[in-house]
Amino acid sequence: MRIGVPKEIKDQEYRVGLTPAAVSSLVGRSHQVKIQIGAGIGSGFSDADYVAAGAELVSTAAEIYAQDMVVKVKEPLAVEYDLLHPNLILFTYLHLAADRLLTAALIKSGATCIAYETVQTDNGQLPLLTPMSIIAGRLAVQFGAHFLTRQQGGRGVLLGGIPGVRSGRVVILGGGIVGTEAARIAVGMGARVQILDINVNRLSELELIFGSRAELLISNSSNITETVRDADLVIGAVLIAGRKAPTLVSKSLVAEMRSHSVIVDVAVDQGGCIETMHTTSHTNPVYESEGVLHYGVPNIPGAVPWTSTQALANVTLPYVLAIADHGLQALALDPVLAGGLNVKNGKIIHPAVSATFPDLG
Repeated sequence: MRIGVPKEIKDQEYRVGLTPAAVSSLVGRSHQVKIQIGAGIGSGFSDADYVAAGAELVSTAAEIYAQDMVVKVKEPLAVEYDLLHPNLILFTYLHLAADRLLTAALIKSGATCIAYETVQTDNGQLPLLTPMSIIAGRLAVQFGAHFLTRQQGGRGVLLGGIPGVRSGRVVILGGGIVGTEAARIAVGMGARVQILDINVNRLSELELIFGSRAELLISNSSNITETVRDADLVIGAVLIAGRKAPTLVSKSLVAEMRSHSVIVDVAVDQGGCIETMHTTSHTNPVYESEGVLHYGVPNIPGAVPWTSTQALANVTLPYVLAIADHGLQALALDPVLAGGLNVKNGKIIHPAVSATFPDLG
């Protein structure tokens, strides 16, 4: 199969779809790989590294998208829509529930679009999302702590406090992978941590991890209101695979929060769980609304591309190899991979995306 890897063009997105080691694995199975010049530099991989692995360098995105399959990190942007075509297999993160225009463009293109974030095992795990969720959860606290400093517009709170001064309060909405990793960092920093989740069994699992170091609460409107109102840092960590994230924090509640507190909504790539949140970028990561700083970067792991590119390639490569070896038959051979199919032949295939955009077909 002919495989193309473009240079990512999303704002400050330095990750790349395949590492040189992954390219070597594909070439070793007689597949052809083309890499756009400079695609891996931000992740620490030179063009020479890819050539040594057996890839061919090309200069334009058009040459990349002319291949049988494109493997990338983030969704195509508007300038790439016209490069999509019916004979293309697109394998990347898509997060369609938050992007009607992209969904419509993929339908129009006729391409087969497989999303990393909806590849799902029988027990509900999302193997291609997990490593990025771990990184995003850990970075959420890191960035939250940064923007809590007064110089960045925050309240001037040190999350860990010091003897004689209270620690900062961190409220985490959602106890999945993002929430767990965020709590791990916040607890390690010495913050007072509260985790809210709708699943009592999950809260019990979190008790085994954190013991008394985190307060574990059922997620309902009363508890959300009480905790968010007094938080220094709120982290949105809600995920429903393939669907838009539910709005848990209203504009009126944000207005009740402490002045210059911070919200980091990791769920923003699925529409966000904070009513006042909208997408930002690494270049301009925060804005103020209702007196609160909002951080809405949808590609948080792009801040640490050396780590996140390798973590992503570790989990995507087996599926890339399967598609390269068997074409679309790989979907029939592996129901886990089949769960990633979002759009094919001009139709929405994934039920969660279809439910979000019933009028798009």
